[in-house]
Amino acid sequence: MSESSGAHIIARSLRDLGVTVLFGIVGIPVVEIAEEAINLGIRFIGFRNEQAASYAASAYGYLTGRPGVCLVVGGPGVLHAMAGIGNSNANAFPLLLLAGSSENHLVSRGAFQELDAISLLQPHTKLSIRPPTLEILPGAVENAYRSSWYGRPGTGFVDLPADIIQGSVNNVEDVETASIVADAPRGAAADSRIQQIVQLLRSAKAPLVVVGKGAAYARAEGPIRKLIDSSNLPFLPTPMGKGVLPDSHPSNAASARSTALKEADIVLILGARLNWILHFGDAPKWSPTAKFIQVDISAEEIGRNRGDSTLSIVGDISIVVPQLLSALGSWKYSPSSPSPYLQHIKSASDKNTAQALKKASEHKIPMTYAVTFNIIKETLHKLSPPEDGRIVYVSEGANTMDISRSVFPVEHPRLRLDAGTYATMGVGLGYAIAAHAAYNAPPPEGLSGPSKGSKKIVALEGDSAFGFSAMEIETMARYNMDILVFVINNGGVYHGDSDDAEKWLSMQQNTVAGKNTGGLRSTSLGWEVGYEKIAEACGGLGFLVRTEEELARATEEGFKSNKVCVVNVIIEAGGAKKLEFGWQASSKKPGKKESKL
Repeated sequence: MSESSGAHIIARSLRDLGVTVLFGIVGIPVVEIAEEAINLGIRFIGFRNEQAASYAASAYGYLTGRPGVCLVVGGPGVLHAMAGIGNSNANAFPLLLLAGSSENHLVSRGAFQELDAISLLQPHTKLSIRPPTLEILPGAVENAYRSSWYGRPGTGFVDLPADIIQGSVNNVEDVETASIVADAPRGAAADSRIQQIVQLLRSAKAPLVVVGKGAAYARAEGPIRKLIDSSNLPFLPTPMGKGVLPDSHPSNAASARSTALKEADIVLILGARLNWILHFGDAPKWSPTAKFIQVDISAEEIGRNRGDSTLSIVGDISIVVPQLLSALGSWKYSPSSPSPYLQHIKSASDKNTAQALKKASEHKIPMTYAVTFNIIKETLHKLSPPEDGRIVYVSEGANTMDISRSVFPVEHPRLRLDAGTYATMGVGLGYAIAAHAAYNAPPPEGLSGPSKGSKKIVALEGDSAFGFSAMEIETMARYNMDILVFVINNGGVYHGDSDDAEKWLSMQQNTVAGKNTGGLRSTSLGWEVGYEKIAEACGGLGFLVRTEEELARATEEGFKSNKVCVVNVIIEAGGAKKLEFGWQASSKKPGKKESKL
């Protein structure tokens, strides 16, 4: 007979499920779980805030294809981790959240950090469970793990009372064990529906394939690449769908996105949703007569907005796409006469590419977004060409994310992370840590590209977005994560107030004096804050740059460094430009009055 604690049983269950990394923040009583997990060979990554930890765990689930696991204390720890739950559900990332809670016999008595977490989280999770005894702990953890993963991914939650964690059983052999959860069964499409879709594609004058992050999560890049290569169908990746097909692919219509959307007549959507990112499928961004064929693992998505449920498929992309390939045979999209659709795409692409090159050549100080990203891109490409797949990009901040999306090419899947479906600001540093753990921990659970060596994680952060979780730089330093972070510093949310120090100080003084005119606006941040010093304080590298030469040098040194590095890039404030998030620019109702700054 061997006595065992609840904490050991929980940690053993995680190990038996194949969990190798645990994200979180410890405190009484969950610290005992973390220590037992470490003793069993599970790597624990301790964060500075549960919000960032939960973001990291959800991203780890996306990158590895199995649930990421987050451990937090009860009460306020659960409240902070709810950010990750929302992010997990919105993006369909599998997340298992474990949280401590007050002892069973103290419920309703005002116990330490008491919270009815089950009632709070049930509407937001796929399964929320509070195991009443130690003996059923492994089954409860396994069920929550499976629920978070199978079907449309989301969050599974296990509430762990202190008396269960700190309790013990006399004979651990009498306690059931968890076991590896097999991959979920994958659904295929009926042959009749496949034939229906094939006929539509063959008859289309302006077909378009939209590739979303669901395709990347499904590891469907192999069959999708075969589909596009064999059919010549134009495709458009969503922001995190980039890399499922190489950005350099000749059928990529991303540089003519607006034209492709507006003129497409038959749209095959693989692992993306007709939500705000795709303008709901609505005119005028899309043709009012376009037909939308959805392939999605979630039945609830079928027919949503302008999706056509009579044409769409509930199924796994990695199974359905080979079915389409087989049915299409040797057919290729090759209009007999010059196609206005393809001509318009090429013309728009050439025009947009020329405009981008022009913007990247506007040499001045302070630098612009376009020049900044071009310098970073050119320097990184000299150090690691995109086809090698050795760089993972993480991007957040409205302008930073929106503008950089089209600047940095991605040739392989799951090498670009951003604010995603929820447009969540503050995910960047947690995501960067998750990517480092997924691709660089021995052995790596995340796979992408031909390179089997380590990958450099590059985070492109707006200064506002960076502030949400800036102390996670210390987490990176503590675990010797050589992550390269660029803070794009314009001194504000969306834009700053002024490029002139004296003018900014005058505005600050007006605000402090209580004046309602001539002061700092709601979007204001500090003047040229020294964000690079956070890295230096934690033992990493910090660079403050203002010129192209300084930026190129800092990028190369940061890339080659084996320490966390923060490059603080001072760019133009942007003045009082119109507040607008690029993805929503076309969704406004006409005649709506806008706030003035």
